[in-house]
Amino acid sequence: MALAHPQLDSDGQLRHFLDLDGLSREMLTTILDTAEGFAPLGARKVQTVPLLRGRTVANLFFENSTRTRTAFELAAKRLSADVLNIDLVSSSTAKGESLLDTLRVLESLQCDMFIVRHAQSGAARFIARHVAPDITVVNGGDGQHAHPTQGMLDMFTIRRHKGNFESLVVVLIGDIRHSRVARSDLAALRTLGAGEVRVVGPRTLVPAEVESLGARLVPRLDDALVGADVIMGLRLQRERMQGAKVPSSGEFFRHYGLSAERLSLAKPDAIVMHPGPTNRGVEIAADVADSPQSVILEQVTAGLAVRMAVMSMVLGARSGAPL
Repeated sequence: MALAHPQLDSDGQLRHFLDLDGLSREMLTTILDTAEGFAPLGARKVQTVPLLRGRTVANLFFENSTRTRTAFELAAKRLSADVLNIDLVSSSTAKGESLLDTLRVLESLQCDMFIVRHAQSGAARFIARHVAPDITVVNGGDGQHAHPTQGMLDMFTIRRHKGNFESLVVVLIGDIRHSRVARSDLAALRTLGAGEVRVVGPRTLVPAEVESLGARLVPRLDDALVGADVIMGLRLQRERMQGAKVPSSGEFFRHYGLSAERLSLAKPDAIVMHPGPTNRGVEIAADVADSPQSVILEQVTAGLAVRMAVMSMVLGARSGAPL
């Protein structure tokens, strides 16, 4: 693969994990299969495996996140890695030090892997291109660009409930434009061959290029939900909206909120997803979030297995999880 997108090594194996766009169906399936091997760990008395014993994983979060950082930390510890949580929100970069200078300092800690979360799109790829050769980089979310582990945990959850992607009708609702989760999900669904992907949301929050991302824009939520197998609500990313016209919370729920009445338009066995945090009464009604069709908490659990799979693969343990 070209240096501009340095995810694979010369053998075609994962070196970094930066983006789902451009990875093959075989690679995504391998990640899902590897995660499946790790999933039973949570039910065991001993929940760790020694795959990354002696390795050090550093959480480099230039952007606040408790949920994602905690999930990566727990996944690394279940692989028996040592973990460093480094506060970079108020670090030297905030005091004027360049990102490259900060990177060189962090390299001196002799870590094996950087988990990077940054407010700027492309930051994880930039770090991967400049990091020392013996360090791998996993993207924990960069700007509006990508959140690949979230995308894969969503695919893991869908596959567990629905099996075959080819026959599925998947609906994404809300703020597509500012959502890195949406972009990673769209890339994964396209690669895995989802039957039909529909997006619906306010015009100001749906990018013009949505059809090139493999989805079909449907103006009305009720129409989009008819016959749906998978429904995913997305949080309004108000912190990333610079001048975009955004409806009030009440107006958004009236037009795009997932209520029980609207859910009834989908297939009876449709699953309801959300990357979190959920805003009840805005993107989703409380009774829907807590309904038997909701798999929102399952997504969180799936995130551990998926992140364990990715971390073990990029550090060379590609033979699966010897449980």
